[in-house]
Order: sequence, then C-alpha cells, then structure tokens
Amino acid sequence: MLDINQIRKEPDAVAAALAKKGCVVDFAEWLGWDAEKRAVMAEADALKARRNSLSAEVPARKRAGEDVQPIFAEVRGIGENIQVLDARVDALSERMSAFIDDLPNLPDPDVLPGGKENNQTIREWGTLPEFAFPAKNHVELAESLGLIDYPRGAKLGGNGKWIYTGDGARLEWALLNYFIDAHIADGYEFILPPHILNEQCGYAAGQFPKFRDDVFWLEGGTHFILPTAETALVNLHRDEVLREEELPKKYFAYTPCYRKEAGSYRQEERGMIRGNQFNKVEMVQVTLPEGGAAAFEEMTRKAEALVQGLGIPYRLSKLAAEDCSASMARTYDIEVWLPSMGIFKEVSSVSNANAYQARRGNIRVKRRETGKNEFVHILNGSGLATSRVFPAILENYQQADGSVKVPDVLAPRIGKDVLKPIRR
Repeated sequence: MLDINQIRKEPDAVAAALAKKGCVVDFAEWLGWDAEKRAVMAEADALKARRNSLSAEVPARKRAGEDVQPIFAEVRGIGENIQVLDARVDALSERMSAFIDDLPNLPDPDVLPGGKENNQTIREWGTLPEFAFPAKNHVELAESLGLIDYPRGAKLGGNGKWIYTGDGARLEWALLNYFIDAHIADGYEFILPPHILNEQCGYAAGQFPKFRDDVFWLEGGTHFILPTAETALVNLHRDEVLREEELPKKYFAYTPCYRKEAGSYRQEERGMIRGNQFNKVEMVQVTLPEGGAAAFEEMTRKAEALVQGLGIPYRLSKLAAEDCSASMARTYDIEVWLPSMGIFKEVSSVSNANAYQARRGNIRVKRRETGKNEFVHILNGSGLATSRVFPAILENYQQADGSVKVPDVLAPRIGKDVLKPIRR
C-alpha cells in the first residue's frame, strides 16, 4: 500500500513515480474523496461532542425538576444524523481503499523506467562452457540419464508437470539441502509454512486484489495454494508491533510453488523451465527502514554465492521499473546460463518492497527513542528456485560420453561424482 500522506502532500510526484512502472494515474478524484471524508468526519465528531454535552446535562436538569424530553429528542436526532455521516465515511473509505489497493509500489528513484529493454547488467560471473561435441539440451539429458519422467508427469497432471526419478530426485533433494544448510549457517531461521493460505496473506503480500486470478483457489474462494513461500513469510508478523532490538528478522522457507501460467508453452520453455509446480527456497528479511539497503545487498550476495558454489555461469541484472513485480521498489535478478538456449534464465529475484507490504499487513516497529510506531521494511529473495538450476547443471556439466559431472558441493549429498546414461 502506498503512503496516503505522501499522496496528499505530493500527488504529482507519486503519479510520476508510478508512470515509471507504466501505471498512469490521476489522484484528483481520490483527493476529492479524501477531502470530503475528512469534512464529513469533522461534522460527525462535532455532532458526537454535542450529543455528549447534552447527555451530561440530563442529571442536573432532572435534579432541577426540568423536562428532559427535549434533550432526549435532540440526542435521538443527532444519533440519526451521525449514523448517516458514519455510513458516508465508510462508503468513501471503501472507495478510496479500492483505488489505492490496485496501485503498485513506487520504484526507487534510481530504478529506470520502462520494461526489459531497460534492464541493466550489473556484473557477470563464470566462464561460458564450450563443447567439442554436439551438446544436448536438458530435456534430452534428463531423459537419457533417467532423472525426469516427462510423459508420466503429463499423464498425472497435464502440461507443465514432471516426475523426478532415481538420481533426479536425489539431485533435486541435494540442491534443496545445499540451499537450506547455507541459510542456516548464515543465521536465518528455518520455517515450514502451510501451503494453504487465507485471503489476507495474498493482500498483505500485494498479490491481491489485482492478481487474484493468478493463484489456485480452493472451493469456496476463501483460501488459496501459495504461489511462493514469500506470501506466507511476509505475513508472519501481520498486525504485530515489533521491538526495535528484534530487527532484522531473517527467515527462509522451503515450499513447492503453485502457479497458474497463462498462454501456451513456447519451445524455449520446454522441460522444467516453466511449470505450474516447482520447488524453491525463499529468503525474507524484516528490517528497520534504514536497514533495507544493507539487507538487500546481503541477500543478493547470498543468492550469488549459492550459484557460484554450484559453478554455474550467471549474470546479475537490475530490473527496470515495469519488469519489477507490482509490490517491489527494486529487484535484482540472478540469471544462469543455459547453453542449449544461448540465453540467461532467472533463478533468483532479490527485491525490496520498502514499507509497501508492511502497510498492507500492518507490521510496525516501536522506536526506542520516541516510543512511536513505524512501518518496517520487508525484503525477499529466492535462495534458490530449482527448476532452472537443475537444467543449468545438466547442460553446463555435460560430457562427451553423455554423462553429467555432479557439482562438487552436491556430490557428497548424492553419493556420486558423475551421472551416467541408463541402459534401456
């Protein structure tokens, strides 16, 4: 949620910032509702004060033997007027909230406007592999090595589904445990959240109401299956006031992610590149406002370190405003190299929502010096998603005989240094 006071004071500046995300908005009507609401509230408050004053006179007038029925009649009339005014305030509040709830977060000032064409490469790491043999794509490798069963996955769940088999299941599990161990070593608290969440979780995370149709809803429409662990983690402290000395709070969670995918599957997104369900380890930090920049840098370096540990070439990209998700003020993507496609594909997004999610979730911190409550800042980052790391390992580590070398950090977890083709 945007800062209402900022909209009141700087509507043109807020509109200009939103335009960087391709969101064209005119606050004139909203400001008119706001002015009317405050005027109606002032009128209602004056009537409530008058009602209280009249009610206080009743005992004294009764003792003086005066008729108090005129006072009662006036109090009843005032009460009826207050009900009308309160209903008007509620209607205006609902209209104003609906307007604000659909607006994305403001991008940070240094974030460029526009979409993917304005993304910036911050740095690259690793050497792109060169093969002296006809290289295979990850689908061919996964099938020849007996790691993934795509036909039976489609039989069980349709397009975008797959089954990890044998060493493929072990490789997937090894990746997840590698990520988990790294986050525990870095002092993050391990969380296993529910996969079925209530609607407030989607609202606080900034996914609802605008992207309500992008998730899988259970019958009844009050609960949905989480699209990412972030949706759960940012709600851990919803409607809470934290102590300053508690921050930053550092969490991570493992969950499958369940997402609707619009449109058809393109050739470049074959195999595991795009699907309705995939595994991911997610990091979230809850910080003081002044701690957000340092937390963002820390989480970015953590995600990079995981990819470096696997020895996969990647690049770090700073996203332009329209390529950031609606809730985020800034995002860096870590993109691994996929030789068969000749492109980099995102395996981690590290983002700072500033106070946007905290306002929606009413998550505050009490300042020691002033005793006042202030909204926290919330950051998230993939650490990591496996559905593109897995293919990147197969393609970058493939060998001439059709085998795939296992990254050193994973070999002890699998019990193998090399994955070899199976004989059929």
